[in-house]
Amino acid sequence: MIEDLMPRGVGAADSFGDPDGLSVLPAEEPLIASAVEKRRREFTTARHLARRALGQLGVEPVPILRGERGMPVWPRHVVGSMTHCDGYRAAVTAYSMQIRSLGIDAEPHAPLPDGVLGHTSIEAERDVLTARSAHDDGLHWDRLLFCAKEATYKAWFPLTHRWLGFADAHIVFDRDDAVGTAGEPAGTFTSTILIDGAAIDGGPPLLTLPGRWQIANGLILTTIALT
Repeated sequence: MIEDLMPRGVGAADSFGDPDGLSVLPAEEPLIASAVEKRRREFTTARHLARRALGQLGVEPVPILRGERGMPVWPRHVVGSMTHCDGYRAAVTAYSMQIRSLGIDAEPHAPLPDGVLGHTSIEAERDVLTARSAHDDGLHWDRLLFCAKEATYKAWFPLTHRWLGFADAHIVFDRDDAVGTAGEPAGTFTSTILIDGAAIDGGPPLLTLPGRWQIANGLILTTIALT
């Protein structure tokens, strides 16, 4: 799924499960030393996919450690993002001279639990979701919004090293009429940043982050590749 939503030059790898026989690199083991088995398998698969994605860039396998607020630490001059949810794991990487930042997130295509939407959205977003849901098009727009907020944060934080709350970005969706060989629901979104977007990489401030979304195989996938 993931490669269909990425621009040229981005390494991408995904999996719908946890293959047997995978292991983390020794330097990564302390990160999951006390993790339960499910978490260990997710972590191991995500790192394996990240190294596959790095390999597509010609980068040798390296440990992927955690930095501030759990941000993955990528090799120098490389940006990337990882995600995992029930039944899916993915990783993307790119050279920072081509892609400024990457953010991806996956979620099951199902409604958010009761009470979550009110804490993860702003009023303008909820108004639009209410109108869309009235058409009963079969899309769980509340979960799609949550997924896009997560991708937004993952693309934002490496460039700012500042927190971005759910109320600090206003997301607007567009839907394509038909995308993919099976006509899966898909489209684009724009995350408008509502706080100071000053970046630490010497580039322009983050005012809007353009993204893409797709629903297939019972999953929602959102991606941001900021150039």
